[in-house]
Amino acid sequence: MKALFLLGIAAAAPGDWPQWRGPDRNGISNETGWSAEGKADAVWSKNVGLGYSSVTVAAGRLYTLGFDEEKGLDSVYCLDAKTGEEIWSHSFPAKIWNHLHRGGTLTTPSIDGDVVYALNREGNFFCFDAATGEVKWKKALKEELELEYPTWGFSASPLILDDKLVLNLGKTFALDKETGKVLWESKHTGHAYSTPVDFALEGRPSLAVFNSNGFSVVDLADGEQRYFHEWKTQYDVNIATPVVVGGNRVFISSGLNRGCAMLEVGGESAEVVWESKKMRTKLTGCVLFEDHLYGFDESAFKCLGLDGEVKWSQRGLGDGAFVLADGKLILVSSKGELAVAKATPAGYEELSRTKVLDGGVYWTSPVLADGMIYVRNSLGDLVCRDHRAGER
Repeated sequence: MKALFLLGIAAAAPGDWPQWRGPDRNGISNETGWSAEGKADAVWSKNVGLGYSSVTVAAGRLYTLGFDEEKGLDSVYCLDAKTGEEIWSHSFPAKIWNHLHRGGTLTTPSIDGDVVYALNREGNFFCFDAATGEVKWKKALKEELELEYPTWGFSASPLILDDKLVLNLGKTFALDKETGKVLWESKHTGHAYSTPVDFALEGRPSLAVFNSNGFSVVDLADGEQRYFHEWKTQYDVNIATPVVVGGNRVFISSGLNRGCAMLEVGGESAEVVWESKKMRTKLTGCVLFEDHLYGFDESAFKCLGLDGEVKWSQRGLGDGAFVLADGKLILVSSKGELAVAKATPAGYEELSRTKVLDGGVYWTSPVLADGMIYVRNSLGDLVCRDHRAGER
């Protein structure tokens, strides 16, 4: 049996959410004992500008991106995670990129110790001192790497793996995280909107990459493409991060009525174990928990077994976003409601639901960090809710 495991990257500190999809890059927080109900009133709220960027949190600081429509500026913000007070920000010119949606920022910053990395939809990339906001180095990646713009701009967040900084820009690139020097680049597999995920296949550190032309497995050491499976979707948008399932299997899913598939990688090619339209994920990728997949199937939230069979389907949340922590789903509905429900194949059992924001759309994943839940809408309204145990 070929083994497939997540790589042993240094663990985040308790309460931190340092990268896209969290400390283990799987959409699951390691926190336990937090309150499903939380306090009635928000701790703080702040407008950070137009866009869909999620937040990352480490050492008591929160990082995110937003777009100022009036000034034509993208800004990277560093806020006090408990108070919302601005510690520093860095702004630079950018365009709105409002093609079939309001536009604004797309990616989420990544924290690595005393530095934070940020990429915008036009390929402007920065390495900041996490405490002060000083620019340690920067690159105009679109020009430097001679890339073409995806239809909706570069949307995959930076992935930090040991000494490498991995970027999905159509081609997958590995950069030296200290200097920005390109270490390798992979084959081109189409427009890039999905952040890669790391895993070990047959003992070799690898990347699961999902681009507009399909799914590929790329060797982390040198960028060699080991496997490719074509997966075309309307408008060439494959957005959701692939889900490493175990054994030698990876789950992929796309919206616009495309559907999902369980792929088996190893041997001569990537093979389809099963394929269906029972999970059509537009944006927020599915999360694997206790041998079940949870995710938004267009406007229904579902639980699937690893055989692809639907365990349950829940309507009323719309096209939202979610993460998972301590056996519970943390969901944001399309109406700006924060809901907490049990993550169990037995059925959808809601523990709380609270209206937290108005206006915009809710495509941004919520984040649980140190007992606080952060929710954002596309208008840039960011709210912090207190869900620490015993805090009511």
